[in-house]
Amino acid sequence: MVYEHPLAYLLGLEGVALLRSFTGEHDREFVAARIAEVRRLIDDGSLADAAVEAERVDTVTGYRTWSGTYDDGRNSAFDFDEPVVEKILDGLPAGTAVDAACGTGRFAEILAGRGHRVVGVDSSPEMLERARERVPEGEFSVGDLTGLPVGDATADLVVCALALTHVPSLGPVFAEFARVLRPGGHLVISDMHPGRVMFGSVPTVRDAEGKPGRLVSHRHEIGDYLRVALPLGLQVRGFEEPALPGMPASGPAAAEPGPWDLWPWSLAAMVPEAAAAASADMPATMIWHFQLDDQE
Repeated sequence: MVYEHPLAYLLGLEGVALLRSFTGEHDREFVAARIAEVRRLIDDGSLADAAVEAERVDTVTGYRTWSGTYDDGRNSAFDFDEPVVEKILDGLPAGTAVDAACGTGRFAEILAGRGHRVVGVDSSPEMLERARERVPEGEFSVGDLTGLPVGDATADLVVCALALTHVPSLGPVFAEFARVLRPGGHLVISDMHPGRVMFGSVPTVRDAEGKPGRLVSHRHEIGDYLRVALPLGLQVRGFEEPALPGMPASGPAAAEPGPWDLWPWSLAAMVPEAAAAASADMPATMIWHFQLDDQE
């Protein structure tokens, strides 16, 4: 169970902003405004008893619920990873491409359009149904990231997008990626930046009764990727951190919280200056390009 209190989130934003002020990023006036705002928030009766408890939802259950509407509205994270990933793919020859955790086939479609033989794998049968409709020429199977239904050294490319925050440990997943790649094969990964996960960029689902749930998510730091990839012979060929536009630093604060139980970041409108300072220069996503050592 996840205990979420909007006041805790707002005070957290204020705290990060104040920490950045402590190291010289903002002046005395800014600090005084933040402390006054903290006092106002604590005295705000509408926030005092607004907490909710949300269930932790596994990916199979969560994406079963989400599959019906997943493609209805474009996930804003797609705007940050697709241009970078597509640029990487532009420099790679067509071959056998595994779309690991393919979801509804977003990258499977892009890979097929570049002439790859696409093998899509996902743990959600419902998401795979949509992927098959989207990319009828692809080969799609139910499978887990730690046990891909793909032969050893049979893939020229593995793509995995917005999925690794759902796994508790990167090691077994990277070992599986290395297993299925041919020597010299490429691995392209996109995911939410660990800072954004800390700020609440965790997918929300609702059950049949409308109760909120949070897909199980884990924060993996940049060093975590390197510690598991390099010993497997996966060498870094590129790394990007696309930036997310920050919150506006001016304008009146919202009088009431937005739909924060669906998307916690909507609370930022209540403390726009603190939110802008707390999130300044924080990337939205991270994109890795690895290549497996050519052992031949």
